[in-house]
Amino acid sequence: MSNMMTVSSLNTKIKSLLEATFMHILVEGEVASVTYHSSGHLYFSIKDDKSAIKCVMWRSSVARMKFHIEKGMHIVVEGSVSVYTPRGEYQFQTVRIEPYGKGALALAYEQLKERLKAKGYFDAHRKKPMPKSIQKIVLVTAKESAALYDMLKIIEKRWPLLEVTIVDTLVQGESAADQIANSLRYADTLGADVIVVGRGGGSTEDLWCFNEELVADAIFAMQTPVVSAVGHEVDVLISDLVADLRAPTPSAAMEMILPDLQEILYTLSEYEERFKQVITSRLNQSIRELKHVEEMLYRSSPLRRLEESKMEFKRMEEEFRRIISYRMERFESALPSMRNTYIQTMQFILQRKEQHLDHLMQKFQMNDPRSQCRPGWAQISQNGKPVALASIDKDTRFILEDASIRIEAVCVNKQKLYE
Repeated sequence: MSNMMTVSSLNTKIKSLLEATFMHILVEGEVASVTYHSSGHLYFSIKDDKSAIKCVMWRSSVARMKFHIEKGMHIVVEGSVSVYTPRGEYQFQTVRIEPYGKGALALAYEQLKERLKAKGYFDAHRKKPMPKSIQKIVLVTAKESAALYDMLKIIEKRWPLLEVTIVDTLVQGESAADQIANSLRYADTLGADVIVVGRGGGSTEDLWCFNEELVADAIFAMQTPVVSAVGHEVDVLISDLVADLRAPTPSAAMEMILPDLQEILYTLSEYEERFKQVITSRLNQSIRELKHVEEMLYRSSPLRRLEESKMEFKRMEEEFRRIISYRMERFESALPSMRNTYIQTMQFILQRKEQHLDHLMQKFQMNDPRSQCRPGWAQISQNGKPVALASIDKDTRFILEDASIRIEAVCVNKQKLYE
């Protein structure tokens, strides 16, 4: 009975033995269950095809994790075995978790990428276009960094007229993500045309602050177009995917969004030469059109028409004189013959007219009423109508008329000469 011990002493011995034997070991297995507690602690279990073990990770260690574990994930845990003596239970106290066969940062990157993609952070239709004319730019980066020097150098070379505002911020370290997000939100209030956030090259750990979700949230909420210029060309970070434009390097960002002063000057020179050619061509065309209009105005002017009318009148006058002179010459040469012909014709006409006149006189004499009326005879009429003498009553008026005399008479007495 000397070897008999209490339950508590047994659990205490087991605790001492296990915790002393299994310190800082690595265990790999599949996540069987997982619970992120509201306290910040992580409770989970891992298993293989034969057995399982409960695990715990305290809040301080969980805060340093870059990714979330999920059921079914194959992981490697680092820590020690601990025993809870009141219940005689043991668990694996975890200080670090890595995905099996893949780095933790790589897994964290893929998890955040998928989550943000599902939220629409990478959608092309929501990306803001870069302005064609940039007057003011904000650079969110470390004030003494080589990346800032490179960007300012390109600005001075390409577009020195640009107004530049520098927002100094950490771009590496534990608190860098918070500072970058806050600096971006501040830069968004400065009324710039474009905001460039970035830094030079470095390791994955150095650049990791640009893979943080709070930086992605800040970029996604920006009203000003954002250019992400982080690391080298091979580095593709979450900030690159969320930003409106991704530049392979900070220097490349300036070359992508800023115009080239020398190229613009050359283009302006070409435009100036082309403008001169166009103006000269149009001026010459206008001069030709003006001359044409002047000629048309001259041809249609009253003075010119008057001059033309005078010339035409003079020409017609000369032509008329010539024709008249020609005809007068012809008439003068033909005048004697025409005179003889005229005299002969007139004599012939006069003879005919005299003969006709004699004939008319004879006919007139034959038809003269005076020659037809016998002496002592007259025509009797009343009211303009010829009447018989027998129809005239006593005391009535009537008219007596012969070829030369008209008498108004009154019947004083009426008597029949014979029955």
